[in-house]
Amino acid sequence: MAGKVTTQGTGILLITANVGSLFEDPENLQKTWLREFYQTVHLYKPHFVALHCQEVGGKNYEESMTHVDSFVKELLSSDAMKEYNRARVYLDENYKSQEHFTALGSCYFIHETLKNIHQFDFKAKKYKKVTGKEIYSDTLESTSMLEKEKFPQEYFPECKWSRKGFIRTRWALAECAFDLVNIHLFHDASNLVAWEKSPSVYSGTRQKALGYVLDRITDQRYEKVPYFVFGDFNFRLDSKQVVESLCSSATMQTVRAADTNEVDKLIFREMDNDRKVVLQLEKKLFNYINQDVFRENNGTLLLEFDKELSVFKDRLHELEISFPPSYPYSEDSSQGKQYMNTRCPAWCDRILMSSSAKDLVLKPENEEKAVIYDNIGPNVCMGDHKPVFLSFRIAAGAGKRCQRSEKILREATL
Repeated sequence: MAGKVTTQGTGILLITANVGSLFEDPENLQKTWLREFYQTVHLYKPHFVALHCQEVGGKNYEESMTHVDSFVKELLSSDAMKEYNRARVYLDENYKSQEHFTALGSCYFIHETLKNIHQFDFKAKKYKKVTGKEIYSDTLESTSMLEKEKFPQEYFPECKWSRKGFIRTRWALAECAFDLVNIHLFHDASNLVAWEKSPSVYSGTRQKALGYVLDRITDQRYEKVPYFVFGDFNFRLDSKQVVESLCSSATMQTVRAADTNEVDKLIFREMDNDRKVVLQLEKKLFNYINQDVFRENNGTLLLEFDKELSVFKDRLHELEISFPPSYPYSEDSSQGKQYMNTRCPAWCDRILMSSSAKDLVLKPENEEKAVIYDNIGPNVCMGDHKPVFLSFRIAAGAGKRCQRSEKILREATL
C-alpha cells in the first residue's frame, strides 16, 4: 500500500479523534468511523500512522470496556491495515484511579516497507527498535516507553477532577527524531459563563494547562527534539465577540431563575421582523437561527474569533485551517453535517507543532499537495467530533535538519 520508502521521503499521517461518541452507539457509528479512517489511510498511503484518541470508552467507561477492546482488535487485525505489520497501542483504561485516569489512547501503525524505526525508552534514555504488535493498557504509569500525566487538580475548573491530561511518545525514523503528544484540555462548562467576558475564564484555564505541557516536553530531562501536539484542545471561539457579531442588530432579553435570580438564559431578538429570535443562549444551549454560517466557506469567516492559539505563537505553529469547525456535530448517524445546538461550533481538534517540526513538514513549492491538513468524514456522522489529520512526507536528508541521525544510530538499542 504505502510503497517503498524512496527519495520522495517517508509518509507520515497524524490523526486526532475524540472518539467518545463511538462507544455510546458502537453498532452505527463505529463502522462508519472505521471505514472513513481506512479510506484516509488508503488515500495517503503513509509509512507511519499516529492516531491520538480522547475519551476512549465514552462517558460510561465501565460499561463500554468491551467495546474498546473490540475497536482496538478491529484496528489491529483488519484487512485494510494488514500491511502495517508493527503497532504500538497505549490505552489509559484504569478508570478506577481518579488520580491518573485520562481516557487517552495513542495508537501507532508502521508499514512493512519502513525498515528502520525506533521508539524512545524514557527510563533507559535509549531508542529501541520497534518490532511486532503490542498493546499496553490499565496502568500506563509503569510503561517506560511513554510519559503520561493528568493535570494537577488545582488546574481543574470548578474543582471537578475530570479526565484531562497528556501522553507523550518519542520516535526516530528517516534519520530524524520527534515527539508526539496526545492532549485533552478543559471544555467550556457553561455557555453563559463563557459569554461573560473576552477572553473567557475557560480559555485562561486551557492556556495554563497547555503551557504546563509545553514546559514539560521541553524541560532539561531529555534532549530537545521537534514535537507535534495533537488532540482535543477544546479551543473555542471568543464567545462574547461571536455573539456580538452574529447578533449585532438584535436586542437582548435576560431571563433569570425564579429561585436564585441567576441568569438562566439570554434571548437575542431582531428589532423588527416580528422580533424573531436570532439566538438563545443557556448553560448548555447555543441555538442560532442560521447554522449555515458555520459551514459556508468551511466557516473560515469565523476564524477571526479563534484566538486561543495566539498566546503560544512563539512556541506552536499550525497549518492553515480550511475545514469547518470540528465540534459539536450531531450524534445522529443520519446527520453527517448538522451541528448540535449545545455549543457554538469551534475548531476543538487540532494538530500543532514546534518550529523545528514545521520545518520537517513544509516542503519545496514544486511538490503539489504534499501536505494536507483536513478533517475525516466530512459528509457522514463520525460522532460529535470530526477527526482531523495532517499528511506529509519527511524528505530524504531531513534528519540533517534535526541534527539527529548519528546520535540516533549511536544510541539505538537494536
